[in-house]
Amino acid sequence: MTDLWPAIHAERAALAADLETLTDDQWRHQSLCGEWTVEEVVAHLTAGASIGPLRWIRSIVAARFDADLHNRRRLAEHRGATPAETLDRFRAIVNGTTAASKHMPAWLGEVVVHGADIRRPLGLPDVARFFVARNFTVNSRKAARGLRLAATDGPFASGDGALVSGPTLAIVMALAGRHAYLKDLTGPGVNLLQARVE
Repeated sequence: MTDLWPAIHAERAALAADLETLTDDQWRHQSLCGEWTVEEVVAHLTAGASIGPLRWIRSIVAARFDADLHNRRRLAEHRGATPAETLDRFRAIVNGTTAASKHMPAWLGEVVVHGADIRRPLGLPDVARFFVARNFTVNSRKAARGLRLAATDGPFASGDGALVSGPTLAIVMALAGRHAYLKDLTGPGVNLLQARVE
């Protein structure tokens, strides 16, 4: 499952790009993750990407297996004195490969879910829109050119041309070059998308 690291890195990079223009009020905005603000969720993501298995075990034992206490302590450790510093700390882990376990889908899910926790209440562009708009760590914009991409599980739709439809995550992962997700997509544009991401 180590091949998920590029997708994790791309998700983090997309989130960092979305956070660059936030105002102080937006950083203080309530996220969808419990009582945490946007800034606290970002600090939590940094914390999760900064702790290996042994340190995680020590931290959770020190918190007497209270996951909320463990998370609050790690969040405080990785939150900056200002939102700009919190964002700088997050940027520093974008391409990191530190994780508390080898469960890579969990770490991809962590950044996808918490990214949505931040983006939805702020109305920021979602990951799929980022991928069709830019070639960042993958040539996703090039892959999407001339195709009509439409999610079957949400509002995402972009482009003109041969239709590619399916779950939003499958569209994003296919644009990121994850061939396994192509089978979850339908439409006359799938073969062209497949040729572009091979």
